[in-house]
Amino acid sequence: MNYAGVGVLLTAVSLPAWIGSAAQSLGPDYLGFDRNDYPGDANLQVLRQTFAYAGYWLNNPPGETSNSWIGKRTVLESAGFGFLVLFNGRLDAQLQHRAAALGQSDANAATAAAKREGFPAHSIIFLDLEEGGRMSPQQKAYIYAWVDAVNASGFRAGVYCSGIPVREDKTTVIDTAHDISDNGHGREITFWVTQDSCPPSPGCVFPKQPANPTAGGISFADVWQFVQSPKRPEFAAKCGGYNRQDGSCYPPGVAPSTHLHVDVNTATSADPSHGR
Repeated sequence: MNYAGVGVLLTAVSLPAWIGSAAQSLGPDYLGFDRNDYPGDANLQVLRQTFAYAGYWLNNPPGETSNSWIGKRTVLESAGFGFLVLFNGRLDAQLQHRAAALGQSDANAATAAAKREGFPAHSIIFLDLEEGGRMSPQQKAYIYAWVDAVNASGFRAGVYCSGIPVREDKTTVIDTAHDISDNGHGREITFWVTQDSCPPSPGCVFPKQPANPTAGGISFADVWQFVQSPKRPEFAAKCGGYNRQDGSCYPPGVAPSTHLHVDVNTATSADPSHGR
């Protein structure tokens, strides 16, 4: 993503000390990448040396007017990648009217696109939410209508959202993941959480044994995005490993001159969306 996760943050707060200490995985965990633009067929081999899965957009990524991932599922699968299947959701300003109806229609568009791309039934589709903090009533109506419609379709609903704590007032701290989960009334939702602050993020690194997604501070996360490219100085200023020229994260074997920068994730599965 170009600007994922926390577009309407309030004041960021310090993280509890225990979050940054969860460096060891609780089981086998896997690195993956995501980015707005398809990396190109010629780059899949070098990326596969580091990553087990790739983000896969079903509609135009944030800020883009086209989607270069369309038609690439078979190529990625043949190269050995699993998937994080993504659908770009709407901003709060777009939800002043008919939020629930838009959620249902966007869910229908997401599942139709997943079928066209050849993703099997029961694949998890993640709704990309580019704004953070506490969700407004309109946002929640949209999110839960989307979740309900995707789950009813035979696919499974996930949410990509911020896990960064923000302070609303002297006594209240909230993160988007908990806000959505706590108000979901038992809905089945898989969480992909972004938290690129250091700590808990280790910065732009590619460990052979990545941390479990819960090390990002959200105990119910199945995927943790711990790097965004380019670096967001308001959160990741203390993070190392980023390229000094453009502030982006480049995987092993990829020269910065290619501009093939990535966001980096750890997940409990080599195919987090079960999209193979």
